[in-house]
Amino acid sequence: MAQPSSKRDYKKEYADYHGKPEQVANRGERVKARRIMEKSGQATKGDGLDVDHIKPLNSGGTSAKGNLRMQSVAKNRASSKK
Repeated sequence: MAQPSSKRDYKKEYADYHGKPEQVANRGERVKARRIMEKSGQATKGDGLDVDHIKPLNSGGTSAKGNLRMQSVAKNRASSKK
C-alpha cells in the first residue's frame, strides 16, 4: 500500500491561486450561471449536474443563458476546453 502523501497547504493554495481577483471573479460567474439555470428550472440543488459554459469563461464566454447547458459532472469536468 502506498504511503500517504504530505498534507495539503490550503492556505498557500488560496494565496497562490484561489484568492486571486481573476479567480474570485470566475467563481462569481460560475455561481451566477448556476442561479440562472436554477431559476429557469433546468437545475436543482443536489441534482448531480454541472452547468457547462459552451464557450468557456477563459475563452471570452459569458454566463448568458444561450451559453449555458446542463451536463453530468463526469462529462463536464473531463472535457478539454481550449
